[in-house]
Amino acid sequence: MDFRLTPQDEAFREELSRFLDRELTPDIRQEFEERGLPGRRYYRFMQKVGERGWLGLTWPREYGGLAGPPIHKFLLVEELAKRGVEYRHVAESIVGPTLILYGTPQQKAELLPRIARGEMVCCLLYSEPHAGSDLASLELQARREGDSYVIQGQKLFSSEADLADHAWVAARTNPSVPKHRGISVFLVDMKTPGITVRPLISLAGDRRFNEVFLDGVRVPLNARVGEEDRGWYYVAAALDIERATAGAGGFVGQAWALLQDLAGLAREKGVAPCLRREVAQRYEELEVLRVLTYRLLWLMGQGKAPSYESSELKLFGSELTQRLAQTAMKFLGLSGALQGEGAPLQGRLARFYLRAISDTIRGGTSEVQRNIIALRGLGLPSGGG
Repeated sequence: MDFRLTPQDEAFREELSRFLDRELTPDIRQEFEERGLPGRRYYRFMQKVGERGWLGLTWPREYGGLAGPPIHKFLLVEELAKRGVEYRHVAESIVGPTLILYGTPQQKAELLPRIARGEMVCCLLYSEPHAGSDLASLELQARREGDSYVIQGQKLFSSEADLADHAWVAARTNPSVPKHRGISVFLVDMKTPGITVRPLISLAGDRRFNEVFLDGVRVPLNARVGEEDRGWYYVAAALDIERATAGAGGFVGQAWALLQDLAGLAREKGVAPCLRREVAQRYEELEVLRVLTYRLLWLMGQGKAPSYESSELKLFGSELTQRLAQTAMKFLGLSGALQGEGAPLQGRLARFYLRAISDTIRGGTSEVQRNIIALRGLGLPSGGG
């Protein structure tokens, strides 16, 4: 394959850059810095992205998409990250692709156009107090009663649950079968009685997460997406796609932006030879991540579903982010930990460092990614006896 962008890809990047320079205003970036993730201004901005068709860049045209190549989604995410804003849109990156594959005709007709226009804000309700990386161990119950399901339990670490109008919920519908085979997924209106959202303040001091309690939440049967008890497979497939585009683009863009900051400081203040070599190593690793990403996006463009390659990107990208944060702290010394007025880089490095700690945990731990690579990529035995 040719790792260079095509003229069409470069033209799209230029058009995208002009749009972001005009529409991604400083107040949106400030909102992200304060919250640690997007807020209401960001989602209003996303409606402008949707007006251009860019929320459905890779979706089929019949669902409001542009049927574009996967590299265009990556470029959107990368350019946002370069400007200090993480791409987050659960409705577009998780809910929409799952509906396209497994939704009913009614669900597709009603929900996909709204998602493509940026009119739906969704949160993920996956992790629980006893089920994080081992998501198949989730305990939240969805019990069928007549023409409804009644959902009972607790979810943790849900970003944007305080803003979302809908929740994408993984729940156990059959406790008597092996754990991977008894899970279903639901799209639940957050205004449904019985839902309580409480903030979880992160290490960086922001409201990056929430805990959500569902106490006797009753939803109609058509809130379930796909077959009953097949939700685990839908979740796994959607995560592979998300890691390959939004996840990889975010890691590349964030790393590039911080390296530009460090290069500027080096030109201004100079840098010790040992750190110069370390910064150069981070640049090389960034290019490795970019090449791995382009290869996977090319495979997706050939119609191949991402598998262990998505885990390679998640593993390498999240650990590169942490190595880069450590290098930047060495570069600035104790002053790098400062926040507030007068702090180096306006305190961005301190926040980047604290937030990077969760990168090898959220979205699947490094240990889980290594297991996937070993099993799917290298064909090693599972060791399950």
